[in-house]
Amino acid sequence: MQTVSIELPEAAFAALRKAPEEFIKEMRLAAAVKWYELGELSQGKAAEVAGLTRAQFIAALARFKVSPWQYTAAELQAELSGDDLCA
Repeated sequence: MQTVSIELPEAAFAALRKAPEEFIKEMRLAAAVKWYELGELSQGKAAEVAGLTRAQFIAALARFKVSPWQYTAAELQAELSGDDLCA
């Protein structure tokens, strides 16, 4: 595992009312959720970035109001109608 070091102002911890360790954990989760939402990471990889199991990550998505289903409207319509988008 790689280690990344960043500098943050003390006020950031106070503003979120979190200890540095909690803040880092929350930051990892927020980044993983956003990258998943953008389609840059799978659920499994996002969970790994967040330091969670996949089930825990899926549960965390609800807190961020992000759907665990990453389908476009066209993909969802094709799935529901039985069409093959690749054809």
